[in-house]
Amino acid sequence: MTTHTDKPRLDPAALRDLTRDGEGPRLLDVRTPGEFRTAHIPGSYNVPLDTLREHRAELRHHLDEDVVLICRSGARAAQAEQALAEAGLPNLRVLDGGVMAWEAAGGALTRGPERWDLERQVRLVAGTLVLITGVAGLFLPGLHLIGTAVGAGLTVAALTNTCAMGMLLAKLPYNRGPRADIDTVVAALRSTS
Repeated sequence: MTTHTDKPRLDPAALRDLTRDGEGPRLLDVRTPGEFRTAHIPGSYNVPLDTLREHRAELRHHLDEDVVLICRSGARAAQAEQALAEAGLPNLRVLDGGVMAWEAAGGALTRGPERWDLERQVRLVAGTLVLITGVAGLFLPGLHLIGTAVGAGLTVAALTNTCAMGMLLAKLPYNRGPRADIDTVVAALRSTS
């Protein structure tokens, strides 16, 4: 997967300077609605990565030219950057290190009910599958191969910077939170234009 690395990434201090006066770039948080509801940068809009990819041409007409993409650590935001750049939207930047770096640098967050982030859920599910099938494989020959398949999937996820298990977990009701359909997203973007 190629990413657009010619666009500068913003560190948390640079983003804080850009947004200090309440103006500045449009902040799009591409995490799941559940993750967004748990904690997000004030003034950001939740446009989940799947919604952004599916409706990128439509979103392009509702975004100003200066957009900063945000996720937990920067990986999903980089995927969103590529999708929007392919739709013809210039001046995209990614918050380097995502919400984690923002919080570590002392940036303010709007907080909601606490829930596990997607990466932690993937580690729990993958680790549990490997543990259970490894132990059960002692009694049922061949069952340990499920753990091998999970390991292979995690390797592919690291090499491609995507995660099928994460995408599946994102669809669970726990992670969906309030609905973030395209009409809701566009209405929010219009209300501040």
